[in-house]
Amino acid sequence: MDKQTMIDYLNEDLAGELGAIIQYLTYAAKATGPYRPQLSQFFLTEVADEQLHAQFLANKIVALGGEPATQPRPVPAARTNREMLEAVLIAELQASEDYAQRAKEAEAFGDKGLAVQLEDMVRDESGHSEETERMLRDWPL
Repeated sequence: MDKQTMIDYLNEDLAGELGAIIQYLTYAAKATGPYRPQLSQFFLTEVADEQLHAQFLANKIVALGGEPATQPRPVPAARTNREMLEAVLIAELQASEDYAQRAKEAEAFGDKGLAVQLEDMVRDESGHSEETERMLRDWPL
């Protein structure tokens, strides 16, 4: 894999993180019902992790000689709390899968530090998806 391809892949991941930040902020505002305070806080808490991921990716892209993406991945429309949680779960599972793949690519690229950091991000995203799955387990339809 060449440097430009790695930059392109990292920019795809950055767009995902920027989209996740917007998704969580939007869903925090849209949460309704008796669990609104807890659900809104859950969404807002996730913003900090996604922001750290986005900052790491932007810094790495620049370090590799690239220009960080500024266009976020689109945020799925969601009308209900359940739809929001389902959309978050899909996004977190996708992020875990993407970072696991990217870690392998970073290893092949010869950047062990990047590979390790991406593995840490897999752990973060997996934790987010597990928490979301637990919330959805008994969420009313």
